[in-house]
Amino acid sequence: MTTLQPPAAAEPRQAPPPARRDRRSWAGWGFIGPFVAVFALVFLAPIAYSVYLSLFRDQLIGGNHFVGLDNYTQALKDDAFWAAVGRVALFLAVQVPIMLGIALLVALALDSGRLYGKSFFRITIFLPYAVPAVVATLMWGFMYGTKYGLVGDINSAFGVTLPDLLSPGWVLASIGNIVTWEFVGYNMLIFYSALRVIPTSLYEAAEIDGAGQWRIIGSIKLPAIRGALVIATIFSIIGSFQLFNEPSILRPLALNSITTDYTPNFYTYSLSFNGQQHNYSATVAIIMGVITMIVAYAVQLRGMRKGA
Repeated sequence: MTTLQPPAAAEPRQAPPPARRDRRSWAGWGFIGPFVAVFALVFLAPIAYSVYLSLFRDQLIGGNHFVGLDNYTQALKDDAFWAAVGRVALFLAVQVPIMLGIALLVALALDSGRLYGKSFFRITIFLPYAVPAVVATLMWGFMYGTKYGLVGDINSAFGVTLPDLLSPGWVLASIGNIVTWEFVGYNMLIFYSALRVIPTSLYEAAEIDGAGQWRIIGSIKLPAIRGALVIATIFSIIGSFQLFNEPSILRPLALNSITTDYTPNFYTYSLSFNGQQHNYSATVAIIMGVITMIVAYAVQLRGMRKGA
């Protein structure tokens, strides 16, 4: 009668030599090192330098002096700055929903499969995004002109008086129209790409259950692309608070409507390059960056929350 021998205990695995472990740890840094260096150089270093500038003030006598948080106190009491913030906040509240709504409707139409010439419409709607912002703003600016542009030609041809779209009461809406024309195609592509990855089996199951197209959109498509909607909204919020190109380019055509403090970024630019107030300009830029970060983060939390 043979007796079963217990299996031999496995020999403990020896740890790799310290030199090999060191090589492994440094190998990872070798891959991410270039990115970390570029990130620190083009992102962290400018922010740190801006914070440094904001703590000083260039005085007529004595040069640069450390003033602590005095620049921030001045900025928080600056009526011109808060008027610019309110202007872009109004721009954001009106223009962003309109732009994203149009982009979403176009993406849903392209994804429905019932639109003939889908490829043609997709590239046509996306094409304005390929036009440089300077060219687009100049083009629309001359179209808005009442003496030399499309509006002026319509007034002369039909004997009517269309409103001056570069007047103080209309210029913000005119800028919103330009931005919407530029970025509808960009946001449409984000939504359309998200719609294309939804499994078709979900649509088939919904149709078997008797769901119509509107029910499919509301119960399947929109919940499935919530992440894309949040991302597009955050990008649009950041772009609204950074509004600069359109007002600065339209200013020569609308001197009475667009001032040098029309938007926070335009105000920062004017302080730095026209007023030579580099320290105060850095302060305004930092405050605006914090405001943008807070709003964008709040939107992200609200948009990605379950059940939202």
